[in-house]
Amino acid sequence: MARIIDIKADRQAALEAASAALADGFAIAMPTETVYGLAADATNPAAITRIYETKGRPRFNPLICHMADLAMAEQHAEFDPLSRALAEAFWPGPLTLVLPLRPTSPIHSLATAGLDSVGVRVPKGFAGALIGAFGRPLAAPSANTSGAISATSAAHVEADLGAKIPLILDAGPSTVGVESTIVKVEGDRVRLLRPGGLAAREIEHVAGRPLLRAKKASAAIEAPGMLASHYAPGASVRLNASAVEPGEALIAFGGAAVEGARDARIVLDLSPRGDLAEAAANLFDYMKRADASGVSSIAFSPIPDDGLGEAINDRLQRAAAPRATDRADRSDRGSTR
Repeated sequence: MARIIDIKADRQAALEAASAALADGFAIAMPTETVYGLAADATNPAAITRIYETKGRPRFNPLICHMADLAMAEQHAEFDPLSRALAEAFWPGPLTLVLPLRPTSPIHSLATAGLDSVGVRVPKGFAGALIGAFGRPLAAPSANTSGAISATSAAHVEADLGAKIPLILDAGPSTVGVESTIVKVEGDRVRLLRPGGLAAREIEHVAGRPLLRAKKASAAIEAPGMLASHYAPGASVRLNASAVEPGEALIAFGGAAVEGARDARIVLDLSPRGDLAEAAANLFDYMKRADASGVSSIAFSPIPDDGLGEAINDRLQRAAAPRATDRADRSDRGSTR
């Protein structure tokens, strides 16, 4: 099982152990303000392969490369003026920029899934300090089995990947709770590739223009989190529920009354006071708790789509999407539903 180090109790021991494991080519779990990441040296193909193998992640799905600061990011990616303005406004923080990869960058093509672009981010807190101490960018998708619910605590990582990795760094619960917002500047346009922990309107305020949304059905995979089915629990997910079936789990929002809630197996409220930031921070943990109750279905109350609600609803729509195993099962039965 993985060794777990409490960063608050011994920060220096965490830095030293993590740096040593990364230098040896291992993938480790590190905390960020968004979710826990499965981090490895982005310049080491064997280390990157460990990420894909540990997660069971398809290799056509690129990885975000995390940097210590803007200066490190500029060594690996080419910044246009607008992307630099966004970086200066929001880094360190939950914003990922998809940028052209510098030809001189040692980031391996396994991390970029062979693309000529790279998603870069500067995380807050301990992760940034670790990258600075290590001296190289870290490729770090969420620290969970591919397609499953993202980890927002060390306990989540241990339960899922603890037998597969040597080290988990524990900094307590993630403060943001959903992955970073991903954008790409194309000339005078800014495309939103994935809603996340930075609200679109904040980016629009700095960019001085609206973000263009991708059509999910036709969007090519050019950044993490764009697969149709993702962030999914074992139970099926039902959205915008106005009533709960007996034995279902209910995840509500804003203290709203939901018909049949008394007969639900478990009832959780993402934010009784209707705070979308609180709801985002609780989302993945509550999904895991509902799934662990043994239900076959989780019903979600409607979530407003403004601000961080856009990211929450994006995750829920992907969690509710048909899964590969579902499609295979229906094919075996000859169903066309």
